[in-house]
Amino acid sequence: MYCSIYKSSKKDEMYLYVSKTQEEGTDPLEVVPEVMRTAFGRATFVMHLELSESRKLARVNVLHVMDSIQNRGFFIQVPPEGLIDVNAMEPEGLRGA
Repeated sequence: MYCSIYKSSKKDEMYLYVSKTQEEGTDPLEVVPEVMRTAFGRATFVMHLELSESRKLARVNVLHVMDSIQNRGFFIQVPPEGLIDVNAMEPEGLRGA
């Protein structure tokens, strides 16, 4: 399965995978509901990728991606939870340490 990957303009580390088999001249993001496209922001093309059961992806299970593309037409990879937010306020006990 071949897919195209786009990154979000609104959220770091959020990516959209869509099938690369759309007809020439059509918008590949048409399969994504309008509400999700709005939340995703401007989609910037990153790369084309061939997916297979033996391929490893860094943050998501390739089988989940393939299943979602086959059944819904797209897959959205959200940022991993638990990342440290360097802009967050320091806990009370760490200020001035």
